[in-house]
Amino acid sequence: MSFVIIPYDQLSPDALYGVVEEFVTRNGTDYGEREASLEVKISQVINQLESGEVVIVFDQDSESCNIIRSDDPALLG
Repeated sequence: MSFVIIPYDQLSPDALYGVVEEFVTRNGTDYGEREASLEVKISQVINQLESGEVVIVFDQDSESCNIIRSDDPALLG
């Protein structure tokens, strides 16, 4: 896999919102026992991006974006 980290602060607000919205609405995204609203989910992910807990990556093989933990071993390879 060939990832490129996309700095969230280099995206326009609309682009950032779109990437995060697409991520949080994917099937299989788990937010615990209680379901949160779309806006709450988006806010949580943006806060995680701001804190450095997660990063936006572009996978050159699949030509798609994802949001993963900043300590994900996939980033090392």
